[in-house]
Amino acid sequence: MRALVIGATGGNAGHVVPELLRRGVDVRALVRSEQKAASARARGARETVIGDLRDPVSLRRAMDGVDGVFHLNPAFAPDEADLGVSVVRAAEATGVGKVVFSSVYHPSSSLTNHAAKRPVEEALYTADLTFVVLQPAMFMQNLAGLVGAAVQGRIAFPYSASSRMSYVDYRDVAEVAAIGMTESRLDDGTFELAAGGTTSTVELADLLSTALGRPVQAGESDPAEVLARMPASPLREGLRRMFGEYDRHGFHGGNSLILEAALGRPPRSLVAFIQELVATTR
Repeated sequence: MRALVIGATGGNAGHVVPELLRRGVDVRALVRSEQKAASARARGARETVIGDLRDPVSLRRAMDGVDGVFHLNPAFAPDEADLGVSVVRAAEATGVGKVVFSSVYHPSSSLTNHAAKRPVEEALYTADLTFVVLQPAMFMQNLAGLVGAAVQGRIAFPYSASSRMSYVDYRDVAEVAAIGMTESRLDDGTFELAAGGTTSTVELADLLSTALGRPVQAGESDPAEVLARMPASPLREGLRRMFGEYDRHGFHGGNSLILEAALGRPPRSLVAFIQELVATTR
């Protein structure tokens, strides 16, 4: 089997490449430059194709001869929805058999980076191909920079420290993506993926305190100050709305039933992720 991975050099989609390789898949990576091509090959991609999601011709060229496509949209891109729909249309036009799309938890949300996933899902549901739609919760990998702040004794996010968030380790999502690509049991399904439970910043601070063996306090940063350091852009506006939503409601969910069923094992926990994070960054 040959699969095209879009985002193979990224910090999240890059986890899909080794999972596909473990299942005997020949990975072709869509990249933007020769430098990125070298990075993709270093990660195990057998082939690389230079292309652009905004160029349908290059998309179709990249998909020529592949059996499946994995796609993770660039979040907060002003034309994010159009980019994802273009991937679906190119896959359909070139006769790709299956598209595995890494969408988002709660795509019905009005948040910019959530709402942009809905047209892509809808395009998949009406396309003449097999689809697997994954809807992961907040990536634990987004917490990778916390240890430095925790060592200084305080962590903070630009929303309430009591807001409860649902997380998932993207390595588990990548494993489900590879299962979906190489097996049929997830075909034509849409799956919410989350580790168990929800966690507040206060509880995160406690987990870090235990892992570090020193006190860590939970605080809140001023979202206006965070956003003021960014130029006016769709990203800044998207983050503004996201911070407000998280402050008011958190990111609810946390049911791990589907993820555990797909993996055939319990998902990685936030506790284990924090312990690993501290061990590898000390």
